[in-house]
Amino acid sequence: MKARAAVLGVIGADRPWEQTRPIEIRQIDLEAPRPGEVLVRMEAAGVCHSDLSRVSGVRECHVPMVLGHEGCGIVEHVGADVTGVSVGDKVTLTFMPRCGECASCLAPGWRLCERGLAANAAGEMLSGGRRIALDGMPIDHHGGVSAFAEYAVVDQHSVVVLPHEIPSDVGALLGCAVLTGGGAVINAARARAGQSVAIVGLGGVGLAAALVARAIGAHVTAIDTNPAKLTAATELVADDAFLPDEAIDAGKRFDVVVECVGHPAALASAVSLTGVGGTTVTVGLSRPGSTVAVDSLALVTEARSLVGSYMGSGVPATDIQRYAEMYLDGTLPVERLITGSTCLEDLNVAMDRLQDGLEIRQIVRFEPATSGGEE
Repeated sequence: MKARAAVLGVIGADRPWEQTRPIEIRQIDLEAPRPGEVLVRMEAAGVCHSDLSRVSGVRECHVPMVLGHEGCGIVEHVGADVTGVSVGDKVTLTFMPRCGECASCLAPGWRLCERGLAANAAGEMLSGGRRIALDGMPIDHHGGVSAFAEYAVVDQHSVVVLPHEIPSDVGALLGCAVLTGGGAVINAARARAGQSVAIVGLGGVGLAAALVARAIGAHVTAIDTNPAKLTAATELVADDAFLPDEAIDAGKRFDVVVECVGHPAALASAVSLTGVGGTTVTVGLSRPGSTVAVDSLALVTEARSLVGSYMGSGVPATDIQRYAEMYLDGTLPVERLITGSTCLEDLNVAMDRLQDGLEIRQIVRFEPATSGGEE
């Protein structure tokens, strides 16, 4: 079948991207789902810093690639051997599948799926190969998902079924921003009610972490170098807010500090702001090879922890269901993260706005597909 999709053709193009247009809207060919795979008609997709990092070149990838890893839609076809997912289900997509069979998936605790890591690094599906073609040539998937398209063929382990009453824009955010930020608070830091939780970096993931921290009864402090984001955070969820240097100079220390920037200076600030016996969780994806100096003696004598967290350090199938229930019972107002809407054709502009710190989460909204089903 054919579908329109946002194809990244150039990495690290000059800005503004609205003019240089590294993302083009192209007609792609999609294979039918193979065994264990499903076809999803996309209804909403979030514009995330992980997409931005591909466009800017902070994180390298092969191009051309169909971008997008945070999406929600309706299952329109299932391949053979699919279990737990049916035609008509509303699903959120997850950018790191869990095969459930490799040593990491079967190990106690939590580890990233070995097969999922290898497939994502290769731009392929979990079962191998690519299902997207452009001008007759296979091109890469983004996180096994490629949600910036009218339709996506994904592995059954890359979807989580949602209640139909979850709006699709909210459903999209459950699969990345909330999964990642919320899991950093609950799974990686094991934050509890009554603790002080500081969030360094107030993008979509950071503010999702703040929403989850507030939902579990923590005292939430927002920290960012952008004063406008501090104002937005206090209006949205935070009990108080500081510039990084303000907080450090005032001697602020917190039980949990979650760093959501992906820059060594931000991580250094987060470590400095962590109190005795506290936990620093780093979520932000920095450039490869980035380093940060840490006072190792303080880690020991103050019994502090420094933890990396990816994809929320949890299992999407169970964590996303928890966040969906929290949204439906009113304790997790995910919709507050949405600050703008866009369409496939305006994705270059959306990336500019995200890079300039003008948006938290923009949602790509899909009109009924006109090309779906064409052979």
